[in-house]
Amino acid sequence: METKYRFTSERLGFRNWQESDKIPFAKMSADKDVMEFFPATRNKQESDALVDRLSNHYQEFGYTFFAVDELKTKQFIGFIGILNTSFEAYFTPCVEIGWRLQKESWNKGFATEGAKRCLKYGFEILDFKEIYAITPPKNKKSENVMLKIGMEKQGTFEHPKIEDGHWLKTEMLYKIEK
Repeated sequence: METKYRFTSERLGFRNWQESDKIPFAKMSADKDVMEFFPATRNKQESDALVDRLSNHYQEFGYTFFAVDELKTKQFIGFIGILNTSFEAYFTPCVEIGWRLQKESWNKGFATEGAKRCLKYGFEILDFKEIYAITPPKNKKSENVMLKIGMEKQGTFEHPKIEDGHWLKTEMLYKIEK
């Protein structure tokens, strides 16, 4: 397995995606708990397509929602990173920070640690002026990570890729500036 990381934090390694990530990521993407705050779980084909899109984004821009390994075990645990938004809203175009971890990696501080490290990379290496994050109001765990990493709530917006009437249509918008 490739262990060449773009950068690391104390416990995590951040890298581009590999073919070997597709099976564990598909398992995560099919998990109802992991995907609780998304419109639907993803099948293997949809999950693989997302991995390919994230890998291509990395090749083009040098950043993405990075595949993340726990350094101690060298095991893939999910993604944490920054990505160009794929929808139009009043605050786009912009870069968004996000994370999705397998259940076994929850409640260990990985999302906060990884998000802090990605903000540092985004501001110091990529010279971004601001980074956004979105989450539905019911996703208190992600909102707590946003607060822990110093982001400030900007308000709410209606997500253009989610159908009207869906309980996830309204999203909270957070932002942090360099």
